[in-house]
Amino acid sequence: MKDMKTFYTGLVALIVLGLIVVPFSVNVERSYLIYFLFMAFIYVVIAQGWNVVGGYAGQISLGQHAFFGLGAYTTAMFWVHGLLGTGADYYFNPLLMILSGIVPAIVAIIVGIPLLSRLRGDYFALGSLGLGEIIRVFFVKGGDITGAQDGLHLPSGGYESMLPYYFVGLLLAVLATVGVYFIMRSRIGMAFRAINEDEVSASSHGINILYYKILAFAVGAFFTGVAGSLYGIYIFHVNPDSVLNINYGLYPILMCVLGGSATIFGPVIGSFFMAGVFVIAEQHFPMIHPIISGALIVLVMRFMPTGIVGLKSRLQRD
Repeated sequence: MKDMKTFYTGLVALIVLGLIVVPFSVNVERSYLIYFLFMAFIYVVIAQGWNVVGGYAGQISLGQHAFFGLGAYTTAMFWVHGLLGTGADYYFNPLLMILSGIVPAIVAIIVGIPLLSRLRGDYFALGSLGLGEIIRVFFVKGGDITGAQDGLHLPSGGYESMLPYYFVGLLLAVLATVGVYFIMRSRIGMAFRAINEDEVSASSHGINILYYKILAFAVGAFFTGVAGSLYGIYIFHVNPDSVLNINYGLYPILMCVLGGSATIFGPVIGSFFMAGVFVIAEQHFPMIHPIISGALIVLVMRFMPTGIVGLKSRLQRD
């Protein structure tokens, strides 16, 4: 067991090292590979966010796009309105990106208290889906503060290369994955698993069910908000259609289920796989891209309920 752990640790380190080397072996500005990997990194972060709340804690959220949009809008509003000071450098500002994760986390706590205390299962999923539409209406009706339907345009004068986007995306993907690993090895992670398996039993053992549900919801929102912040800096035009798209609520579910939810590397595998599928679908089947995504969700749920990570053990049982 210890040898296998060492092997997997070395393999992961080797893969990360390979990803670090990639930009130095291609033309960063012209290579589609860089864009593909950058988007895959963002998907890893939002998938790990959903993995915490939906995979480990068992609270199926359909509203992660609300937190993705909140993260992007937080970055945009602070930047455009100079809320960190007129002399502040907003481009890849780490404080701003952290704030863009904290704001969605706070909203998740505020919304999670009434939702998670009263709703379970499918009802919570529908309630979280409604949150995304409420957030969308708020930003559309926000006037000059949010840019209304047109959104906010960020100053693009600081852009020089895709290189910082690539490495920041890689760093966030690694931190999100490592963060989930340590969370799930802690008492908090044990509480998440207990709630997922049996809420009544968990409660009888002294676990505060509502507290840990809200905590999982907030952690997932934080990860997703930080990913939204990076994406907002990338597109330089944050509007409801670009960052509050419901796809950012459905994609992480598909990626986690495909790779293996409630596992550390399942969301990573699912994110890279689906990033490739999206690239092919957008290039060759742009009109039916959403249909392909929906069909994949159905097929994965039917034939690979444990995902790619759990496929080996399932085949051994069969």
